[in-house]
Amino acid sequence: MAQQLCHRTRSLLRFSGIVSSSSASSSLIPLSDSIIPRQQQQRAGFAGDALTVDVPVPFKAHKCDAPSLSVETSAQELLSFFKTMFTMRRMEIAADSLYKSKFIRGFCHLYDGQEAVCVGMEASLTQKDSIITAYRDHCIHLGRGGTLLEVFAELMGRKDGCSLGKGGSMHMYNKKGGFFGGNGIVGAQTPLGAGLAFAQKYLKVDGVTLTLYGDGAANQGQLFEAMNIAALWSLPVIFVCENNHYGMGTAEWRSAKSPEYYKRGDYVPGMKVDGMDCLAVKQAVKYAKEYALKNGPFVLEFDTYRYHGHSMSDPGSTYRTRDEISGVRQERDPIERIRKLLLSLEIASVADLKTLEKEAKSEVDEALAKAKESPQPDVSELFSHIWVKGYGAEAYGADRKEVIVKLP
Repeated sequence: MAQQLCHRTRSLLRFSGIVSSSSASSSLIPLSDSIIPRQQQQRAGFAGDALTVDVPVPFKAHKCDAPSLSVETSAQELLSFFKTMFTMRRMEIAADSLYKSKFIRGFCHLYDGQEAVCVGMEASLTQKDSIITAYRDHCIHLGRGGTLLEVFAELMGRKDGCSLGKGGSMHMYNKKGGFFGGNGIVGAQTPLGAGLAFAQKYLKVDGVTLTLYGDGAANQGQLFEAMNIAALWSLPVIFVCENNHYGMGTAEWRSAKSPEYYKRGDYVPGMKVDGMDCLAVKQAVKYAKEYALKNGPFVLEFDTYRYHGHSMSDPGSTYRTRDEISGVRQERDPIERIRKLLLSLEIASVADLKTLEKEAKSEVDEALAKAKESPQPDVSELFSHIWVKGYGAEAYGADRKEVIVKLP
């Protein structure tokens, strides 16, 4: 059960997931109560008592009432937020080094700075919920129950990758965990997300689909088409705009006449949320999920920020100043926010958090070493997952006159 605490020696990679369809629990890294002195456990309610924390930035609502700013949480959850986000941050920093060392080829889009969106969402979701996103997807795969080994191996095109080394950075995938991939075509995942929600409604699954896109994709026509059909059919889909304020190297004010993306659904209610605050994200997703299950689509705009450039080929400093980046790091960093909250509530000491950081670094290093030892995919994998076997399909040449091979 989600309430059972694991030993600290268990792997960071063992995200707990959901054990019952009725419980809203996160796939955050479980922790042992041995990390926290018992006196502090009693003061902070670590033994299971709920904590209530007020988020500082108000929600902005469109055609709906805003949820309460008081968020129910616990010491266990706050510690999991910290450890999970720190692990994600270390993973992305390691990916940066892998790319620069040419272990990663092709595209690579990093998520550091935006971890609170992923972690906060998972705190209000279950395994019956689905997520589909764009190409900034490494941390989403982790949040959905994937492992560090799967991410690193996929980045390097190795056999142990979550997509068997054939997808790379942009195409993480975990159907079992309800993660339907990173998608490379800008905005194209939004109608796919509506389709997933249609399947949930058709099959009477008590879950929602979150379809994630960036502010750069918010002007895509297919997004509005997806919102239209979702509203017509009252589909349980949440359109999630991760607004990091730059579509590649273009600032939002240069590409959008109205950058209030949470209002873009017009007839679809929406809400703007501080995407650098795990608790605010958790509260917003809980509210949106309850709405979507009863009434249909909802739009969430998470005000967030990426520290790296758009991709590894983008230095990220030609269209914004270094002072801007450092200012966000100092004032809004999601990991530092949780660190300060844990310290102020006396849930953990500085030494306790350093211990969690060391464990996370060790786990990342261990997974990276294993990924480097993972073999290349077999040559036969070039032809797998392309067609349905057993139908006797034939592969033709370019002129379609000569039969090349009859597929099994």
